[in-house]
Amino acid sequence: MEERVKSDLSKFNPSEFDRGASSLKFFLWHWVNVIFFISPFCPSSAIRCFLLRMFGARIGKGVVISKPGVNIKFPWRLTIGNHVWIGENAWIYNLDQVTIGNHVNIAQGAMILTGNHNYKSSRFETIFGPVTVEDGVFIGAKAIVCPNVICRSHSVLAAGSVATANLKPYGIYQGNPAEYKKERVIQY
Repeated sequence: MEERVKSDLSKFNPSEFDRGASSLKFFLWHWVNVIFFISPFCPSSAIRCFLLRMFGARIGKGVVISKPGVNIKFPWRLTIGNHVWIGENAWIYNLDQVTIGNHVNIAQGAMILTGNHNYKSSRFETIFGPVTVEDGVFIGAKAIVCPNVICRSHSVLAAGSVATANLKPYGIYQGNPAEYKKERVIQY
């Protein structure tokens, strides 16, 4: 029987990744994130938005991040439009750029991922891709948006679903991987 190539994580080189900021900025952000975002000690959305801006995020008006447990990896790779809600325990793992449009709701425990590992490589190196969430999108509780995905205008990713490909405008998607179920109809 032919011997297969095995993973060798000792050859993984994290220094190949560029965080996009100095070590000091990364260190300071780490503690700000822990104290003011992940922990329940800061109930103020205004303070959280101010801190994100101070670390390079572009944040619109009316953004609500009022619940604890929100985890943002690199604010300098984050753009958030106007009137966006980000629920508790949401995780924006933005090793690459994340762009969130206006009037977007990211529910509790949802994850936006811009990085993954190359499982076909013995070194398991990291691979990256941006995520764009267009205007009016709803990402349900514990849903996951994977790298290189565009959630088009007013699409819905149902709770617990995994978006591995682009979502069409006004489409409702569900499952793992997420599949189109029906059109979203918004009423006044």
